[in-house]
Amino acid sequence: MSKSPNSGVKVYVGMSGGVDSSVTAALLKQQGYDVTGVYMKNWSQDLPGMVCPWKEDYQDAKRVAVQLDIPFKMYDFQAEYRQKVVDYMVAEYQAGRTPNPDVMCNQEVKFKLFLQACLEDGADMIATGHYSRVANGQLLTGIDTNKDQSYFLYRVTEDALQHTLMPIGEYEKPRVRELAAEFGLATAQKKDSQGICFVGKVGIKDFLLYELGPQTTGAIVDQNRVTIGQHDGAIFYTIGQRHGLDVGGGLPYYVVGKDMAKNEVYVTTQLDDTRLWHKDLRLSDLHWINKTPEAGKTYHVRTRYRAPLVGCKLTWEDCPPNAGMAEVVQVVLNEDIRAITPGQSAVVYDGDRCLGGGIVV
Repeated sequence: MSKSPNSGVKVYVGMSGGVDSSVTAALLKQQGYDVTGVYMKNWSQDLPGMVCPWKEDYQDAKRVAVQLDIPFKMYDFQAEYRQKVVDYMVAEYQAGRTPNPDVMCNQEVKFKLFLQACLEDGADMIATGHYSRVANGQLLTGIDTNKDQSYFLYRVTEDALQHTLMPIGEYEKPRVRELAAEFGLATAQKKDSQGICFVGKVGIKDFLLYELGPQTTGAIVDQNRVTIGQHDGAIFYTIGQRHGLDVGGGLPYYVVGKDMAKNEVYVTTQLDDTRLWHKDLRLSDLHWINKTPEAGKTYHVRTRYRAPLVGCKLTWEDCPPNAGMAEVVQVVLNEDIRAITPGQSAVVYDGDRCLGGGIVV
């Protein structure tokens, strides 16, 4: 029997206790890798009305590792996670922006802390259950366009990708479920997790209330500059939001902006309100995975997870793109996009390759 070309390659798989990472571990073992499962303990704090499911997730991951007959470890990143992800997220909301904690978790924890810890422990590679693909240090979209997670991974470095495997990016989600059943994994029927990445079923408003306490109420102001109601904290509202405004009458209202200094939230009933639609946007905190994109070339951009890709061109501000250190890039869109939201990520693609992106300002 011929020896697998992957034999002896040590891969540490981040196992969350879900079906995706379970199948990742099973596939890699099947392919001949020397697989070790690792549970990342990022958050274990119970919240009012919700017990943190980390113990159940840990046990599910361990159960799968036993089934696969692979070593199993736990890394505790709670202190770093609190600082790098949770504190960042809360501060962004306090500043009036709408951050994406999953992006920061991938950048700071999974593909920095976890990768470093695994390599120091003797791993050659890490693997995750993301629906994306890796090829020669480049990040590609997953085969399942509905589940593709490259949007959340755009801040990962080329070096990290050189040490990363994402095997389920080659599959559609239903097939991953089938594989879990075929492997006989304990997590085959487990439901996908919902809500904020670290607090399970608790919504973002409840979490912010828990972290910061009740907020100062203020005016909700319509397009005619008329106060039509009171909000319960400007931090809870995001651009484009329609539900949860509690202002009655006729047409629905949409959030188009907010002033944190004045503690006002601005809304409109006009779907064509110019504050709701944009033909361009500006990005800061830029990160390009491999190299800086070309100015003037047509790319595509995604302004939120699962939003449609829109054609665009990039123009640099503050310094030329070939300097590799541009502070701000302007993204000129081929069509108007609704509800561009400060703090969110906009991610740039060239075909199925994720180039990187930045934070909407």
